[in-house]
Formats: sequence, C-alpha cells, structure tokens
Amino acid sequence: RALALLRAADASGLWPANSATRARIIAGDAPRGGGDKASGAAPAELQGGTFAVGSMPPPLEPPRANETFFELMAACFELESLLVPDRPPSSTIAVNRHARFTPHTDSGAGAGQSTSLIVALGDFTGGELVVEGEVCDVRYRPLEFNGWTQRHWTLPFQGGRYSLVWFTPKGCEGKSGLELCREMALKGKYTNGN
Repeated sequence: RALALLRAADASGLWPANSATRARIIAGDAPRGGGDKASGAAPAELQGGTFAVGSMPPPLEPPRANETFFELMAACFELESLLVPDRPPSSTIAVNRHARFTPHTDSGAGAGQSTSLIVALGDFTGGELVVEGEVCDVRYRPLEFNGWTQRHWTLPFQGGRYSLVWFTPKGCEGKSGLELCREMALKGKYTNGN
C-alpha cells in the first residue's frame, strides 16, 4: 500500500520542492534506465525529491505534507510498525523519490535524532545504501543505523526508487507518528483510506 501511495504522490504534481539544505546532498543526475514501470514514468521524468511528514520539534511548524499526503503518511507509519514491531514508534519520516544522496550525516531540525530506520521500495536496480563504507542492500530490507553520526549515501541506481527514513528528532521524543495520524483522523478531516 505504501508503494502505491508513493507512486500516486509522485504522479500527483503535488510533491514539494526540496529544501535548499536537502537539495545540496542530492546528486544532480536523475536515474537512467527503464523508468518506473508501475507508474509509467519515463527515465527523463524521474526527478529526485524529498520531504518530511510527522512531527517537528518546537518552534517548527508541522510539515504541510502531513495534510497534503495524509493517507501516505498514515500508511508509512503503519509500515514501520510492520517492518520492525519491537522498534519504538518514530515521530517523523523523510520521504524520498528517485533521490541519490551524496555522502553526508543528518542534520537539521532537532539537532540530534534517534536511530534511523530505512527501507527502499520500487522497481529499480542498484541504489544500495553505504553506511561508513559498508554497502547495505535496503531494497525491501529495512536497516537501522545512526544517520546523525554515521556518514551515509546512496549508490547509483536505475529505475523508480523510493525510500522511507523513520526517525525521531530531538524534541519530538514521545510523539508517535501513528498517534499523530489518529489525532488528525479524529478531527474528521482525514481518513487513512480504510
């Protein structure tokens, strides 16, 4: 379900622009190859992008994408609990499409974060995550690592690659993304598609 909603978000024309900070760590070349067969995107149409959903530490406002992509957010927080049931629920997700990240450590909101959990989804080859020099296949294989202290990046890939990175920024401890989704749904404005 999460992959179908990622593809729908990608095709919607509503995918937010990358922040200047995030744009600096995304490699400029779009993936080449067969495109994303499931969404029908041609190779030239695959543009790297990233945005966040969930909670942000004060004084930051919640991401606008929480409302724009509510169903996707709910499905992705549910996916975290299915992938690693014993993991404490995260408050925030970095949602990435066709993005090849250059070597970096995470920074930004919260000035610190919990252990990250990443998984990549889609119809692609390559695209492994390198963490401190160790190549890790994250295609449908979740991996926990410390994105705040461990240098990491994405290897080149072909095709449609989406990745989800769950974490809890400092200042958001105890704020479950699943609980945020329940609270938003209770307000009657949103549904989780079920």
